[in-house]
Amino acid sequence: MKQVRAIFRHEVLEPVRNALEQLGVPGMTITEVKGFGHQRGHTETYRGAQVKIHFRPKIELLTIINNEQLDTVVEAITTNARTGMVGDGKIFVTSVEQVYRIRTGESGNKAI
Repeated sequence: MKQVRAIFRHEVLEPVRNALEQLGVPGMTITEVKGFGHQRGHTETYRGAQVKIHFRPKIELLTIINNEQLDTVVEAITTNARTGMVGDGKIFVTSVEQVYRIRTGESGNKAI
């Protein structure tokens, strides 16, 4: 099993979610986060003063999938989240040793 964590722009959430649903991804968790990478924030004018915004708002998507789904899930996220501009985001993949469903006690792939 793999954990896929993707951080990307707000405006591409629906296309990414739709693509993952079509692939049969069993579930996902979405969190609004703030951060920076190469983008390094930006400057805005607020009441006539220049204000440096250090952290950019992003969406973090977290899902656990079977190993066989990894390539198609990463491709779907990449394709639907890419705008070609700095700040498109990142995808992190880690191995998951075990998953348990609290309600039924199921474990492994059945619990995903």
